[in-house]
Amino acid sequence: MYLTGMTKSQISDSDGIELVKMARKAVTEFLNKEAKISDSEFNSKFDFSSGVFVTLNKENDLRGCIGYPVPVKKLYDGLIDAAISAATRDPRFPSVTFEELDKITFEVTVLTPPEEIKVKEHLEYLSQIKVGRDGLIVENAFTSGLLLPQVPKEYGWNEEEFLEYTCQKAGLEKDAWKDDSTKISKFQGVIFKEEAPNGNIIRESSDDLL
Repeated sequence: MYLTGMTKSQISDSDGIELVKMARKAVTEFLNKEAKISDSEFNSKFDFSSGVFVTLNKENDLRGCIGYPVPVKKLYDGLIDAAISAATRDPRFPSVTFEELDKITFEVTVLTPPEEIKVKEHLEYLSQIKVGRDGLIVENAFTSGLLLPQVPKEYGWNEEEFLEYTCQKAGLEKDAWKDDSTKISKFQGVIFKEEAPNGNIIRESSDDLL
């Protein structure tokens, strides 16, 4: 249940730098009304299917976050689409302007395929997920919600709070994870991010991730 075509050990720090730089370049050229970028070497290197999210932050506040939780696109294609969408199509925020880009940091999370958590008792979920390692997807017949692995760490949530907030992200009651009709899946992510706008790009340092 891991990355299609590339494993954690094969995603190097230099790969992460390329991914984040490409995300920024895609948004920059889109907002500058330049033609959509095409880089055959980049496309060839990341020509495997993978989930991916791009997160934009401005002065430590979220500015946009969109992606693909399941590997329905090649990574190079999903990355560019997610980056542009995070900047211009996140319904929670107005579109990023070209002038804002020097105040925004870019973050890329490459995901493993989601794996449904099977339990006999609802409280077993608490031992089946781990803050700092897992991201969550909560689904029922009408809606779904996703939170990336880094989110509960940023807010200091425990496993139960993580479940509750993911339920709320799906538009459900916070205790919907105790409902038999609710499906809960987990995934992991390799995270790369700028330390400052246009700054040094680092790999999220956590032995728990993947």
